[in-house]
Amino acid sequence: MRMFIFGYGFSSAAAAAAVTELADSVCVSCTVRSEEKAQRLKSAGMDAHLFDGTAPGPTLGSSLRQSTHVVFSIPPGEAGDPALVHHRADLDAAPLEWLCYYSTVGVYGDFGGNWIDETAPLVPRNARSDRRVAAEQAWRDYAKARGVPLAILRLAGIYGPGRSIFDKLRDGTARRVVKPGQVFNRIHVADIGRVTALAAEQRLEGTFNLADDEPAPPQNLVTYAAGLMKVEPPPEIAFEQAEFTPMQQSFYRDNKRVSNAAIKQALGIEMLYPNYRVGLDAIFKDEK
Repeated sequence: MRMFIFGYGFSSAAAAAAVTELADSVCVSCTVRSEEKAQRLKSAGMDAHLFDGTAPGPTLGSSLRQSTHVVFSIPPGEAGDPALVHHRADLDAAPLEWLCYYSTVGVYGDFGGNWIDETAPLVPRNARSDRRVAAEQAWRDYAKARGVPLAILRLAGIYGPGRSIFDKLRDGTARRVVKPGQVFNRIHVADIGRVTALAAEQRLEGTFNLADDEPAPPQNLVTYAAGLMKVEPPPEIAFEQAEFTPMQQSFYRDNKRVSNAAIKQALGIEMLYPNYRVGLDAIFKDEK
């Protein structure tokens, strides 16, 4: 297996680690946005290339043209998915066996807290999610034209070691915003890595939600994490009184419970971290 990752970040790094552990023989190449990170990865033995999505990566073509498995973990821009915009010819020349696109459950929009699965209509409520819907279809069209299986993984809110509510409680940025009836799904980064590795091994095809089993109100996570840390949680703030960035506002517009039954059935697995309590317990234990 020769895997190429567009956008080596929190989720895709977990995928690379899981693939390397699962497969007998695997070579991983990737793109990053900074020279510093590229050099750091190269020092660790990884084939890393600069690519910021605005122009072709000057050095990645040769590695991409040798790849059998490609993971796309870069948000689409107004012109479309950066890999298709700038490196379609290299993809065309590659001996592709499997493609994977990381999307988001944001493509569904708002369902008033009801349960949904992959058959739900896509009613995105912001330009960012609109671009995701278009990118999903662009990759479906490309995969069909190439005759290559494509797995689209729609990710819920991502958390894990070094990127969790514990970090926000420590630096004083955690807030307990209460919007009655509001729930979110989350997904532990280790589950993203594991599912990606299994899907790559099996050349899984289709569109799947990647979320935990238990959507929950966001303030519950803050209270639970504060309890583990034995610190006082921040005071509750009514949603109407809270100040948000545009990104945060977009999250709170959508209220839904996302089913993960399809991916569990397709791979014959359960989530490693089926709810936020199990995930936070593990992070807290490891940090100690």
